[in-house]
Amino acid sequence: MTPEYQDDLVERIRQELLDGYDEELELEIEDRSVDEALLGIDQPDVDPTTAHAERLSYFKNLFRLQRELVKLQDWVQHSRQKVVILFEGRDAAGKGGAIKRITQRLNPRVCRVVALPAPNDRERTQWYFQRYVPHLPAAGEIVLFDRSWYNRAGVERVMGFCQDDDVEEFFRSVPEFERMLVRSGITLIKYWFSISDEEQHLRFLGRIHDPLKQWKLSPMDLESRRRWEDYTRAKEVMLERTHIPEAPWWVVAADDKKRARLNCIQHLLDQFPYHEVQRAEVLLPARERHDDYMRHPVPPEMFVPERY
Repeated sequence: MTPEYQDDLVERIRQELLDGYDEELELEIEDRSVDEALLGIDQPDVDPTTAHAERLSYFKNLFRLQRELVKLQDWVQHSRQKVVILFEGRDAAGKGGAIKRITQRLNPRVCRVVALPAPNDRERTQWYFQRYVPHLPAAGEIVLFDRSWYNRAGVERVMGFCQDDDVEEFFRSVPEFERMLVRSGITLIKYWFSISDEEQHLRFLGRIHDPLKQWKLSPMDLESRRRWEDYTRAKEVMLERTHIPEAPWWVVAADDKKRARLNCIQHLLDQFPYHEVQRAEVLLPARERHDDYMRHPVPPEMFVPERY
């Protein structure tokens, strides 16, 4: 490893850690209003060419997009739309981070995430799509699949968890399955998060050396790293055979996590003719008070110790 490459690697790992700190900041201000959050980070005197300015720009754009996502959610609920969004990509491509930013300020009763584990013995004997069907949306719902039925075209195929005949049947069936979903009134959007060989290598190193992220690395992830080229071939076939007019694939350039999140959210918003739904004015009723009511004290031993 040359000194130049080593310096570059150290800098990229530093940026990865910085992204983790920014994520904590996002969570810290998650419960504040978007306008309040924007006001809190507005620093007009910052040099626009600095990394600090780039981070501020990211937050400003993220909060504005999240405000639009709330409008989209209200419109979906009001107009009784049914929306399915698939997130696919290599391990460490940033799917989970994008999903988190999309759902961060939304109502989980309207917008929910589905991340299914490996199929059990019974599910492996079912029609392949059967275990995904119960999670499809009803009217007024958005469902985000963190990995989906495309497992068969990716990890199952590469790792040998299914036969070649199973894969071929999947490619014959999935276009018809998705056309059927669209005909039933579901809007189906499919995203592939694309990262380079070098970027995945960096992100895996970051997870290895970050105790808070080591849980994200599984033996399957490490094996997928070794089989990079096999996954590439499988991805190319998948995109070629399942890119249909009714449900096309959209590829998100994801080497830069923050840009990928913003671009994905903006593209998602662009897929709908949504508008702000007027809400009825909410009036907080006065609390009733009764002379015979007395609040009983809580026994001291029931309180959680205040250590902080």
